[in-house]
Amino acid sequence: MTVYLNGQFVPEAAATVSVFDRGFLYGDGLFETVAVHNGKPFRWPQHLQRLRKGATFLGLALQPTDNELTSVAREILRLNGLSEGVLRISVSRGVGVRGYSPKGADSPTLVVSTHPAPVRTARGLPRWNVVTSPYPVAAGDSLLLIKSANKLLNIVARAEAEARGADEALLVNTDGHLAEAAGGNLFWIDGNTLCTPPLATGALEGVARGLVLEICGGLKIPVELRKSAPSVLASADGVFLSNSGLGLVEVVSVDGKPVSSSPLVEKLAESYGLQILAEC
Repeated sequence: MTVYLNGQFVPEAAATVSVFDRGFLYGDGLFETVAVHNGKPFRWPQHLQRLRKGATFLGLALQPTDNELTSVAREILRLNGLSEGVLRISVSRGVGVRGYSPKGADSPTLVVSTHPAPVRTARGLPRWNVVTSPYPVAAGDSLLLIKSANKLLNIVARAEAEARGADEALLVNTDGHLAEAAGGNLFWIDGNTLCTPPLATGALEGVARGLVLEICGGLKIPVELRKSAPSVLASADGVFLSNSGLGLVEVVSVDGKPVSSSPLVEKLAESYGLQILAEC
């Protein structure tokens, strides 16, 4: 595989980063995971917008313009012959003085790589068993609004879920409200209304989440941002997750108890797929 690293396209084995890079030392950086369909990055402008927003928040000098990053993405996909899969952008603050201060770290490390499509165990809409994580996210934490390279909480939540035989973990915040999944945003259906946690609960403003809300607007499906306890999912008419790599994933059980399945999930997934075809 060919990797883009700081202005050069190099073989994967030669794509090395300093052991003093702040991304390695502290997770001081950002990343974006972009689905690729028909050789085109899906929702590319939205991913770039979120990357820029995160860079501004961190005070990280991301030098390439959007047009330059678009050219890099196009070339890396061509070089690796990837038509279906994932493109990842990783950017760190680079090398600086030892310690937490970002002083002197003025040359960010930028990596763009491609990866195979996520593995699906069955055709059609993925269906997952999820469990509630014992590790809470901080309600109202502004750091959770950016896609930072600091994902230890998500990692330990996913590892704990897998140890319990589940596919994914649901994250609850310090106020006891649902926030998101370890690797995606959370939705549930109450009658004819689609519900999802507001960003203030600790949910990331996911690109796939944004598309689901767009689709609901087009289909005239009512949407409510609700602060709710995990117990609400037991009586929901349907539960699903959104994830840039996989699209929509239906939840079939929460903490070992089955949850209802709604035809609205399939309808939204179909519309999501049609949007991919339209844009890619």
